[in-house]
Amino acid sequence: MPTLTERIAAGDRRALATLISRIEKNDPEARAILGSLHARTGRAMVVGVTGAPGTGKSTLVAALARTFRRGTAGHPPRTVGIIAVDPTSPFSGGAILGDRIRMRDLAGDEGVFIRSMASRGRLGGLSHATDSTVRALDAAGFETILIETVGVGQDEVDIARQAPTVIVVESPGTGDDIQALKAGILEIADILVVNKADMPGADSTFESLCAMLGLGGGEGGGWKTPLLKTAAITGEGVDALAEAVHRHRAHLRESGEGQRRERERAEADLRDRIRERLFERWRLSGTADLAEMARRIAARECSPEEAADELLK
Repeated sequence: MPTLTERIAAGDRRALATLISRIEKNDPEARAILGSLHARTGRAMVVGVTGAPGTGKSTLVAALARTFRRGTAGHPPRTVGIIAVDPTSPFSGGAILGDRIRMRDLAGDEGVFIRSMASRGRLGGLSHATDSTVRALDAAGFETILIETVGVGQDEVDIARQAPTVIVVESPGTGDDIQALKAGILEIADILVVNKADMPGADSTFESLCAMLGLGGGEGGGWKTPLLKTAAITGEGVDALAEAVHRHRAHLRESGEGQRRERERAEADLRDRIRERLFERWRLSGTADLAEMARRIAARECSPEEAADELLK
């Protein structure tokens, strides 16, 4: 029988789903499989889609996936993997994973793989398993990977580290237009979209964002953040958005910016993994000491800094 690694490399969807489930459970075998697949990664076009709740991110992701599957002028059809992160309930620990419902019309397409996952309380709009799932989809041969974040605020911008191309989605009626002028999340936008452009107030939102982009000056290295209008339900403007994604990917490749971002992402990911492994190793051997140290700190017998140093020894 082929190993799970071989099946994933051959594009076996069931094997891929199994690996992602193990990734979400922090299964040590999943780490070994990802390690053996690492050389096959780095080929996919990874695109993050983020923005406040209610901006229509899920509908836009579904429309964008259909466009990539169909292909556009000068760009052939592409296979698409979708990672949709939903918020976790602080009470039950579960998540609705409602993006499966919104994207059900894509379910019959063999060239599309959709995986919903809960944020598990992680801030930043992503799940702890997002990075590894991107690598698994990449190794399985998916040419485009779309990551939809939890609806995020101004400083929850992990997606900028995860995806080389970031689409920030705004829409009319989601708050005071002055909010759009605050630094926050708009600073990470490689492409800025006003979705629901057929709704009242869309022109006002568009003009506010134009003013913001004029003040910001865009990214260095020759890329100026484009501002686009879309109506995801009807498909209006989605082809232009897909074309902007292709243009940004070409810019990253030609300017060398893509390699720089990849190195930064790899370094940040390595730091996270070292931190997780050290904490896990310590947890397995030091939980009894933790209770005693907590008692000593509470009794003012030692400081938290002294306790941490002693436990790390």
